[in-house]
Amino acid sequence: MKVIGFSGYSGSGKTTLVEQLIPLLRAAGHRVSVVKHAHHDFDIDQPGKDSYRHRQAGAFEIVIASDRRLAKIREYEQLAEPTVHQLIAELVDCDWVLVEGFKHADLPKIEVWRAATGKQANYPTDPFIVAIATDSADQLPEPTSRPLLDLNDPAAAAAFLLADASRYDYQPPAIP
Repeated sequence: MKVIGFSGYSGSGKTTLVEQLIPLLRAAGHRVSVVKHAHHDFDIDQPGKDSYRHRQAGAFEIVIASDRRLAKIREYEQLAEPTVHQLIAELVDCDWVLVEGFKHADLPKIEVWRAATGKQANYPTDPFIVAIATDSADQLPEPTSRPLLDLNDPAAAAAFLLADASRYDYQPPAIP
């Protein structure tokens, strides 16, 4: 399994880039999964549905399945922030895992950066950033030797990943 993260601030274009990369990697014959960091109190359940009712009744986990999909909902009893590695471990076998968010994760990442957001870039201080996808390369805050990818050319980003795919082979951290 290969893992690549996409980091950047809200509004930088991470979701759009990941969304565009999925069909490109699939067209190249790869099975793709996504791990996405969400903010605080999100919900995939709807009031009145059985799974919602079970969760409201106090179930720790609910697994919902049909002949087309499966969803698992885990309700933490106390605030808990799972690590990206714990979430990757939840996945079934695939070729690529695209990780959106988790900007401080210890895995290879492409930073998605737009000057228009007014946010700082993280590549100067993050050794895990392997490339920068941007629509404003001429406005980068610091020179870099990292590859620059055109944020508006997802095919080039897919080609970049596939050209050196073994670089992204996932090695889970050692358990102490």
